[in-house]
Amino acid sequence: MLLGSSSLRRFSFSGRFVDTEIDRPRWRFTADYLFHPRVNAGLEFNPGVSEVGIRGNIRVLDESRFKPNLSLGTSSDRIGSPEGTQCYYLTAAKTIQKLPVSPYVSVNYSEWEEGFTFPFGATVKLSKNFSTLLMNDGRKPHAMLNFDSGQGWGVSALWIWFERAGAALTVGF
Repeated sequence: MLLGSSSLRRFSFSGRFVDTEIDRPRWRFTADYLFHPRVNAGLEFNPGVSEVGIRGNIRVLDESRFKPNLSLGTSSDRIGSPEGTQCYYLTAAKTIQKLPVSPYVSVNYSEWEEGFTFPFGATVKLSKNFSTLLMNDGRKPHAMLNFDSGQGWGVSALWIWFERAGAALTVGF
């Protein structure tokens, strides 16, 4: 849930801008609280449509050598979806041993689509502080280049739908 940051903090705040004419995804701000190492929840504000929504994540299963990380969550539906639509997901993610790659796959119920989508992607660690995320949200592709400071903040360069540039900043403490 933290763009540009892999280290969860008790409180985290993020802001995102996407160069698009669509009001809802142009600006997004989030505030999250880590209630427990496995449970976080927060709010999302989309000022272009004066929308406030809930988001949250529960880690059901920790990743081990042979098992993936499993998590359940909810957030606003994918980028470009109409105001007031939420999604609910189950995600499995696994770091590939001896490689800097962590693929994931989700089963996602989309209120917008009134049905299921199947997002997938992979994070590739490029160095200690840099990673890239290549993904498909169940309908459209996206790419991110992330810098994690390791000190509670990070930035991301976004390529939404492989046609729109964006940027995100995350701060946690």
